Amino acid sequence: METKEILTNFKNVAVVGFSKDPTKPSHKVPMFLKEHGYHVIPVNPTVKEINGMKCYNNLEEIPDRVDVVEVFRPSKEVESIVEQAVRRAKEKGDVKVVWLQEGIVNENAKRQAEENGLIFVQDKCMYKEYTKYIEGN
Repeated sequence: METKEILTNFKNVAVVGFSKDPTKPSHKVPMFLKEHGYHVIPVNPTVKEINGMKCYNNLEEIPDRVDVVEVFRPSKEVESIVEQAVRRAKEKGDVKVVWLQEGIVNENAKRQAEENGLIFVQDKCMYKEYTKYIEGN
């Protein structure tokens, strides 16, 4: 599936590593998505809420539908996040995509996700991809 299709078809985004710091990309990117019609769900065990949105400790706690798991965590942490995404996809049937932000790469996690039927994107910024494919900039 192409990036444009992912951005067009999947609107429920759980953001693992959503920062409470408004100066960080891990805050700016999900807020941009929220402002552009996405249902953004923060996953950050260090805070209870960000900009009025309830934060969850992990993917399994989220009661809402999750289409995309967007990851803002170091590459070495991605495998455990993919394990959660795979478990959730099997249990709830909702996760379709794991998206690693720009600069985050993990080939083992990619293999794990794809072997379990998930679409895997790595080293790409959702904001930049949105502006390129949806806004045409």
